[in-house]
Parts: sequence; C-alpha cells; structure tokens
Amino acid sequence: MKKVGIVFWSSFTLVMLAVLVGVLAPQTLEKVTKNVQNLLTYNFGWYYLLVVAIIIAFCVFLILSPVGAIRLGKPTDRPDYSNASWFAMLFSAGMGIGLVFWGAAEPLSHFAISSPQAPEGSQQALKDSFRFTFFHWGISAWAIYGVVALALAYSNFRKGAPGLISSTLFPLFGEKTKGPIGYTIDIIAVFATVIGVATTLGLGAQQINGGLSYLFDVPINFTVQLIIIVIVTVLFIVSASTGLDKGIQLLSNWNLYLAATLLILTLFIGPTVAIMNDFTSGLGSYLQNFVHMSLRMEPGDAGSREWINGWTIFYWAWWMSWSPFVGIFIARISKGRTIREFLMGVILAPTLVSIFWFATFGTTAIETYLTKDQTLVELPTEQLLFGVFGNMPFGFILSIIALLLVAIFFITSADSATFVLGMQTTFGSMNPSFKIKLIWGILQAAIAASLLFSGGLTALQNAAIIVAFPFSFIILLMMLSLYKSLMAERKKLGLYIRPKKQHTPDGQKKDG
Repeated sequence: MKKVGIVFWSSFTLVMLAVLVGVLAPQTLEKVTKNVQNLLTYNFGWYYLLVVAIIIAFCVFLILSPVGAIRLGKPTDRPDYSNASWFAMLFSAGMGIGLVFWGAAEPLSHFAISSPQAPEGSQQALKDSFRFTFFHWGISAWAIYGVVALALAYSNFRKGAPGLISSTLFPLFGEKTKGPIGYTIDIIAVFATVIGVATTLGLGAQQINGGLSYLFDVPINFTVQLIIIVIVTVLFIVSASTGLDKGIQLLSNWNLYLAATLLILTLFIGPTVAIMNDFTSGLGSYLQNFVHMSLRMEPGDAGSREWINGWTIFYWAWWMSWSPFVGIFIARISKGRTIREFLMGVILAPTLVSIFWFATFGTTAIETYLTKDQTLVELPTEQLLFGVFGNMPFGFILSIIALLLVAIFFITSADSATFVLGMQTTFGSMNPSFKIKLIWGILQAAIAASLLFSGGLTALQNAAIIVAFPFSFIILLMMLSLYKSLMAERKKLGLYIRPKKQHTPDGQKKDG
C-alpha cells in the first residue's frame, strides 16, 4: 500500500466519529446539524448565491480570455480519452443517481406540491417547475465542478504539482500548503467526499429497493437495502481493481448507452409533443431569467425565502460539498485539453443533457399526474419514477432499464469516489494502490449501511451541506490562485486579446 499520512488518519478518525454519533444518536445529530444548516442558509444564503455567481463569471472570463488556449499539460499533450468516453465519465460521476432519483420528482414537486412562485397546479407553476429545475441542475452546478476541476488539472498537469486540493493554492501560500494549512484543506475535502458519497450510496440503495418493491413487491426494509449495498460494493471493488482505463471508463460508457436508451424510449412512448414544448419553453425561460434566479433572495417574503433556502441554497451547498470528489475525478481524466475546451465541455454539454432529461421525465410525470394518476404525489421520491412508468406502455421494461441504470450509476459513483479518496490520502498519487481504494470502498459502504440502519442518513446529509460552507472559501482561494498563475503565464507566453505592435528590423510596424 502506498504511504499514507496525517490526511488519511485524520480524515478516517473524523469520519468514524461522525458516523459513530450518527449511529448511536441519530436524532440528536440530525437536530444539531439541521439547526446549523438552517443558521447558515438563513444568515448566509446571500453568500452562497454570490459565490456561485462569481464562479460562473470567472468561468466565462476564462472561456473568452486568451488564456483559454492554454493546454492542461505540456503543449504536445493530447486527451487520453475520446470526447464520448470523457463526457460519459464526468457525467456519471457528476450527477448520476441524482438524475434518475429527481428526474420525474422535482418538476412534479415544483408544479403540484411546492411551487416556487405561482399557485400549485397553475399554468405559471408549470412554467416555473421547469425553469427552476433546469436552474438547479444546469450551468451553476457544472460551473462549480468545472472551476474546482480546472484548478486541479492546471496545477497537476501544467505545473507538475501533486493531485491535491491544497496544491492548487501554492501560488498564494507557497510552502505553507505542505504543512498544517494544506493538511486542513485536504482533510475537509476528504471528509466532504466521504460523507457526500456515503449519503448518495444510501439514497441509491433506497431507490433500488423502492423500484424492486414497486415492481416485485419486495419489502422495503434495511435487510434488502443491506443486500443491495453488499452486492454493489463487491461489483465496484471488482471494477476498482481493473483501474481507471477499464473499470470506470467501461461502466460509464454502458451508463451512457442505458441512459440514452431510457431517455429516447420515454421521449417517444411518452407525451412527445408536450415534452418538446416544455423543453423549448423551459430553456427559453431559464436563459431569460438566469441572472434574476441566480441572485433571488426574496427578503420580504417569508414563504418564498423558505423555498429558496430549501431548494436553491441547498443545491448550491450540495454541489459545493461534492465538488472535491467530482472536481478531482474530472481533473484526472482531462489531461491534454485546452482550458476553453475543458470548461465548455464540462459546463455546456452536461447542462444540455440534464435539461433535456428533466424535460422528458418531468413532463411525462406531470402529464401522468394531470390525466391519469393524481396519487403520484403521494409516492415516496424513490418510487415516483416507477409509478410514472407504471402508467405507460412498456412500463415494466422502462422500469427494468431504470433499475439497471441506478445500479450502474451506483457502481460508477462509488468506484470514482474510491479512486479520488485514494488520491487525496496518498499525497496526490495519480494511481493509488488497490489496497487503499479497497479500504475507502468498504468504509463508504459500511457508513451507508450503518446510517440506513440507524436512520442517521439525513443527519449525515446535513453534515455534508455544512462542510460546504468552509469549502466555499477554499473554492474562492482556488480561483484567485488559478487567476494569479494564468496571468503570469499569459505574460510569459505573450497571449493578448489584441496583437501587440512590434517593430521590424527595418523600423516598420507589424502585428505580432
């Protein structure tokens, strides 16, 4: 096993303490973490919105700037993976289970249960349901992932630094990043990764159990969920043993094929015209209102403010808590791409697919609710998609595909996380040993199972949201550090928006 140090042992201890409290006193931990989460969202909601707005502006600046031509690696380096495989891997790691979990549920919730602005069930609520769902899963989320991944990829491949979050801050803090400051940053990143992924694994087990229950009357209980976690753990450990180029890449490609199959079948079996109408209208409304939604606080409206806290600010914090894991993984698979190519690929392509995904499954759910089955809103979130399919032709086949998709998303998320945790706790090694990945893989599964048993999953999810607050400051520092390095390199390489005038030997001016 590769050498491990203070980051591994400190992170391991911190995670185990949090899990121990979650198992022994789940209600107490949930109450405390919920209170802290509410304190942060009510008092610093404005801060979360501004940070994400700054991140988006920074990404746009880099795309339009001459530094966008800088390659993540040596000038002769080229991407290790095809565009299709690259997209499949970053998409699987970035959102994965969440798209299947919320694809039908979030638009329906915004329309029929808790509308962001208009009365529930109204025509305006229908428009708002897609606009805000697109907003939560679109450009903003992927910009957060993108800026963290870019700072890591630039630091690692361009500057030769270790693949650690702390290494990205070397231009600001110098050698201090190799001491207590750096250790603290990396420990926060590891803690956020473990807690976030373990929570997602728990939710994934619940959705698979929910699907099996809806289709085959399998009971919903801890025993079934434990069996699911054990089976999936064995599968992702086998995948982890084959390495990045085989296991994760192969599974991610399968994921993409399955997701495309489910999407296309639902599009044509479902209300096709309504889906295309909602997609087009929702996309236009999303783009038209993007700035307003990005800075919307509603300080004089308690009900709207509560909705913003529970949805928008929750999502921004959740994406930030996931950004160390997703950012490190995306950075690892992005060597050889230019900054402009990288940011446009990471932000735009997944956003468009996410938007079309939610338009397809959200419209199908809402149309089913309005015309066939108003009891859909009574189903648990993990069963809602299967309830929608139950009202469609070939619904059983669609449900089986969805179950397989969740299972493979489950495996790729866990596999990617073990790889990232191995990197973070072995001094940034680009190829962590199988033993260290095995330790983190088993630990993640054990955490998810323990908290499903004790009922502490919500408390751990709250903890992940809380960790996002200090990590948001690290993201801002990463951006500042990256800007400093890129501006220095811009001058060194002579990259300018407009060509500078240079004198030729005969005294004439020419563009240079």
